Amino acid sequence: MKKIKVTQIKSGIDRSERQKKTLKALGLNKLNASREVEATPQILGMLNKVNHLVKVEEVK
Repeated sequence: MKKIKVTQIKSGIDRSERQKKTLKALGLNKLNASREVEATPQILGMLNKVNHLVKVEEVK
């Protein structure tokens, strides 16, 4: 599986509860926090819901 690096670039404050929980499930709890995750369909769906709050990069 491909790995991707997810970085939170915007705050979860004033967002819906669903978006806050999605960020937490991705392991992002602070601004500029980064995680490397597998690019599974479940993770890609989560990223699609919060794409305006995160930056996604492919890990080589």
